[in-house]
Amino acid sequence: MRRPRRGGGLRPLLLLFPFAVLLSVATFSLHSPDRLLVTITARRPASSPRHLHRLAVSSLEARALGLGDALPLHADAARAFRSGGRLLRDVLSSPAPPPSAAAGATRCPPSVVVSGARLRGTGGGGGGGGVLSLPCGLALGSHVTVVGSPRRRGDVARFAVELRGEGDGDVAPRILHFNPRLRGDWSGRPVIEQNTRFRGQWGPALRCEGRRSRPDEETVDGLVKCEKWSGNIGDTSEELKRLWLQNRIAGQRSRNWIHWPYPFMEDELFVLTLSTGLEGYHFHVDGKHVTSFPYRVGFVLEDATILSVIGDIDVQSVVAGSLPTAHPSIVQRNLELLTELKAPPLAEENVELFIGILSAGSHFTERMAARRSWMSSVRNSSSAVARFFVAVNGRREVNEDLLREADFFGDIVIVPFVDSYDLVVLKTIAICDYAARVVPVKYVMKCDDDTFVRLDSVMAEVKKISDGKSFYLGNMNYFHRPLREGKWAVSYEEWPIEEYPPYADGAGYIVSSDIANFVASEMEKGRLNLFKMEDVSMGMWVGRFNSSGNAVAYVHSPRLCQSGCTDDYLTAHYQSPPQMVCLWEKLRQGRPQCCNAR
Repeated sequence: MRRPRRGGGLRPLLLLFPFAVLLSVATFSLHSPDRLLVTITARRPASSPRHLHRLAVSSLEARALGLGDALPLHADAARAFRSGGRLLRDVLSSPAPPPSAAAGATRCPPSVVVSGARLRGTGGGGGGGGVLSLPCGLALGSHVTVVGSPRRRGDVARFAVELRGEGDGDVAPRILHFNPRLRGDWSGRPVIEQNTRFRGQWGPALRCEGRRSRPDEETVDGLVKCEKWSGNIGDTSEELKRLWLQNRIAGQRSRNWIHWPYPFMEDELFVLTLSTGLEGYHFHVDGKHVTSFPYRVGFVLEDATILSVIGDIDVQSVVAGSLPTAHPSIVQRNLELLTELKAPPLAEENVELFIGILSAGSHFTERMAARRSWMSSVRNSSSAVARFFVAVNGRREVNEDLLREADFFGDIVIVPFVDSYDLVVLKTIAICDYAARVVPVKYVMKCDDDTFVRLDSVMAEVKKISDGKSFYLGNMNYFHRPLREGKWAVSYEEWPIEEYPPYADGAGYIVSSDIANFVASEMEKGRLNLFKMEDVSMGMWVGRFNSSGNAVAYVHSPRLCQSGCTDDYLTAHYQSPPQMVCLWEKLRQGRPQCCNAR
């Protein structure tokens, strides 16, 4: 049931500050215990510095936390709040961009058709190929068809179809490299090799050499990674060509029938179709599936803005269809395209679960993936609310885009300190403060922007706990010791004892509201200790709450996945934007199954 929209009525726990007054204050501190947010309002006169309707800025800051210079982390936090306040005020006080810069960007075509002659004119790094621009990249369901014929050059006959990102030479990432080698390579057999390349480094190759993938090997959207083929590419006799052609003519069979030869032959026309599925790329040649390549973490479809065909090939034509009409970089500046993803106003009552999502200013793509996937269930729920908690970035343009995004979607709370990994714990405190002051709920969940949440299942898991009981639910860690050496080393000054308290992995955990209220209250009193690992910090705070006479139930659930995903998950972590969309599509089909996590 959709949460009812209540026009205009902000909760009494929100403080409405005139725009000019906000700009005059030195910090974003509000010391009254019933105040959490500064909500910026502007009337949109022509002289207004920036046209924002509502901007939620957490009142959390150094003095509210009682941060002094006694400990290094506290001193760092105090400096980050001072710098963040200056950066935020600077952006808010700057003139709004001219209308032409903020709207009316050209939309991309949904399909592209290019002849081989025109493609060759673009220059493709040799051979008869070329380069095709896909300005908005690809999307789920996009497809590209290449019609051409391989040709021999010396003792080599190979070509490649690549999806690339922006950049020149090795700087440009190879989001997908599809490379048929008709005369084989070091293996002496015809092969199709697929791979990715990032910052000049190739990943592990997927090689298809004529053997079908093992039955126990993971599939891609239900298709095997490699199909079986037969035929010796070294045999260029007319007989082999005749048998190859027989396969392509319906009804022509003989005792020498080849069930499915290597899909490419020199000087023979082929039709190669690349399509994008939920879990990876799929290649069909002349209508038959040949190979599938799972998506890899770090590469997103929208970044595949260049199609390159290179090597020993004569291209006749290229057709690309079902393309996105806007790239995230365009969408970020033309948010009116995404009205359906706006957060509804806060409900006045009956909200049970608040989900605070840790994010970074530059993570627009990650936030959009969450909005388009599992947050859809939150928007349609009358009992759940979700908000991103984002700190200030050191780059002005990132902050400008963030403020515009926050104003449009209404689902971002800005925590006014300069973001850094060691200070992520401040966002967790802001989540607890928001839940305590702005949207009183029964349960508070914290997760990351690369965490996929099965909302209904999380609620069902929480309801298993006795109503009114204090609890801490997550993938629990017991008797963990701090690392004293290496990249993740923790000094004795930072953590003087040899064990951490019991704590839940930070990818996703839930606490009862009394624990969130305790964290907010201790923050107000300046008694909240900080540690750079936010999940350990929550374990420390829950331990203090437990030892103060409040019995807390520690509930372990491995279905709140810390590293990746397991089927029938409650949450899945480290999910790339395509994987978030994939998980959502599977969940809508009633299949809480993982996508290829690579």
